[in-house]
Amino acid sequence: MRDRWGIFHAQPIVLNERQAGAAIEGVVRQERVETTQLVVDTHGYTDFAMTLARLLGFDLCPRLKELTQRRLFVPRGMKVPEEIAAVCEAGIDTSFIEAHWDSLVHLAASVSSGHASAVSALARFGSAARGDPIYDAGVQLGKLLRTAFLADYFVNEAFRRELRRLLNRGEAVNALKRAIYTGRVGPAQARRAYEMQAVSDALSLLDNIVMAWNTAQMQAVLDRWANRRQIVPPELIGRVAPTRLEGINLRGVFRFPLERYAQQILPSQATAKTSAVG
Repeated sequence: MRDRWGIFHAQPIVLNERQAGAAIEGVVRQERVETTQLVVDTHGYTDFAMTLARLLGFDLCPRLKELTQRRLFVPRGMKVPEEIAAVCEAGIDTSFIEAHWDSLVHLAASVSSGHASAVSALARFGSAARGDPIYDAGVQLGKLLRTAFLADYFVNEAFRRELRRLLNRGEAVNALKRAIYTGRVGPAQARRAYEMQAVSDALSLLDNIVMAWNTAQMQAVLDRWANRRQIVPPELIGRVAPTRLEGINLRGVFRFPLERYAQQILPSQATAKTSAVG
């Protein structure tokens, strides 16, 4: 989803699997939104994924658990200040990364071109690939990238606050999805990959419709207040979520006048009926 709430890509994934591949795949496959930062939770992070995302042109920004146990990594031989020596390890072999750089670039190019998916790439280069030189090089580079990220995370308060806000927005959107569809998708409804994709897209569409409607109502209120010279600071507006459900009937019946749009939806069927009547 975008930092302005809208869902711009949806894909079904298997539960209890690491979500880093699916998150990266979503950024790469969609073609409408240019992404420079991908915010994920701990479950959407690995060191190798950190490298793959950077090679694909954007930064993976994870909210990590157990930060007190996260160490910082710098190249071998680098002098570490005494203030951070207890949490810093100078063990990254930059020559090893350089030796396997071309292989890492080839992998990223395969993902970018669609010859391989980020999901399959990260499944191939997961923890079970330990000992593979490409995996080890990617992990070492990922540790360097993670160290640079943590330096920004700890020092830059605005960056840290924005990252947390985006993750909280994602949780709010997930809560809205659960409120829209409270049941279970039966096996007969989503047995095949394209059926699961259809369910995912339909739920994302309804989610976007609710958020768009809420946003329109919020804008109408702000416009009325502006006419009365009651100005709301922009920083407060940015904290109001369009995911509230108090004014929406989620259990009503939708009626779509399909006959009115049959020509646009199924032009071949409409042509066949016209020929039959003639």
